[in-house]
Amino acid sequence: MQFCHPIKVNTLRLSALGLLLGLALTVSAAEKPAAALEKNSLAQITNTVCAACHGADGNSAITLNPKLAGQHPDYLLKQLTEFKSGKRANAVMSGMAAMLSDADMKGVANYFASQNLVLAKAQSNGVGSVGEKIYRAGIAANNVPACAACHGATGAGLPKQFPRLAGQHADYTLAQLRTFRTGERANAPMMMAIATKMTDAEMAAVADYIQGLR
Repeated sequence: MQFCHPIKVNTLRLSALGLLLGLALTVSAAEKPAAALEKNSLAQITNTVCAACHGADGNSAITLNPKLAGQHPDYLLKQLTEFKSGKRANAVMSGMAAMLSDADMKGVANYFASQNLVLAKAQSNGVGSVGEKIYRAGIAANNVPACAACHGATGAGLPKQFPRLAGQHADYTLAQLRTFRTGERANAPMMMAIATKMTDAEMAAVADYIQGLR
């Protein structure tokens, strides 16, 4: 029977320990870049894909593109999901959403919801205006309910149900009301029914009031 020399045994033990430590460090090093990639992926999406139209902080400079900052994350996620499925028709957004995973969409929604909304001013529909009357009381003659009934007196909306409207671009709000009326946007039956009862002038007035709402 042969016995290993004590020095050789210790050397072998040290080598094995070194190998195990090396493997552990390799796994640890592999995990860190993966976590970093996930963060970079969200940053890439928001800064390169979304920012071009909505601004890096969700306060779009182009008034036909909605402000996303401060919007309810559940509402943003719902819209992205429906762009992806085709339930909400929009050639540009459907293409963008198609590239996003469920985790991506949730991350994007949470990111923009956490940004600070930059408020704006109405052009002419302030206190006592036609826009305010429609927002707060509706149009009784045409059975149009008050916007405030669902979106709140301050335009804060209700998570999961109704979006925040306060400070939104008037041009965007007006465009959406029109697409609800034509049926081009068909992912909110209640809004479609309401919009069919409104004139362009009424839509423009309430959209302007909403822009200055806070």
